[in-house]
Amino acid sequence: MTDILSVLPLHLVVFACLVTLLGGFVKGAVGFAMPLIMISGMGILIDPQLVVAGIILPILVSNGWQIARSGLGPARLAVAEHWRYLLIVCVMILISAQFLTVISADTMFVILGVPVVALCIVQLLGWKPVIGPRWRRPFEWGAGLAAGTLGGLAGTWGPPTVLYLLALETPRDRQMAVQGVIYGLGSVMLFLGHLQSGVLNGHTWQLSALLVVPAMLGMVVGFRLGDRFDQALFRKVTLIVLIVAGVNLVRRGLTG
Repeated sequence: MTDILSVLPLHLVVFACLVTLLGGFVKGAVGFAMPLIMISGMGILIDPQLVVAGIILPILVSNGWQIARSGLGPARLAVAEHWRYLLIVCVMILISAQFLTVISADTMFVILGVPVVALCIVQLLGWKPVIGPRWRRPFEWGAGLAAGTLGGLAGTWGPPTVLYLLALETPRDRQMAVQGVIYGLGSVMLFLGHLQSGVLNGHTWQLSALLVVPAMLGMVVGFRLGDRFDQALFRKVTLIVLIVAGVNLVRRGLTG
């Protein structure tokens, strides 16, 4: 704990744990948004590089849990069908992660905030791209490039992946298995990429490891209570709150 306090004071460690607990709860209840909540929430008070470092292990563990719940059979089918998208996402996460340490804090706030706002608005409006068969391959590479770049810099590639699957009209019952594989492999690449970049290091990994605990507790509670909520309403409220938080991150980046 002493090493963690050398990275963040106690009140910010508690704040990060509470934000992560909320993110885990929402992920358990409605199946999305934990990285977005952690990024936009912790970014209010915490340095953006520390935010990205903090989310790495919770993302890795939670996505591993999601793959285990879905089973390995659907995971193998997902890899066989979407290997091109998986490949470019993983490669771009590794590459773009190396640029995080050379970006200023103000620029990072904008990089974190703009995607949160844009992707949440897209989901709130229910818009989805429509891609014909002849454009599927270029779309796979383009969407993978965008998602992987965002993943390496901001630690989230989930919303672009959802749009990618919607554009390909992936059946809803298969989306969870495909997302589990994409998120799982991507989180491994995020872990490796930031080991190389130095963002996840001898000091910050302890914070990230600590945040695994509230993330898992939140998910357990979310799994148990999720059926009691109006899922559509809860999802909309979550997206609106994320938009407000994302706008605040952009404001911090632009005003310094």
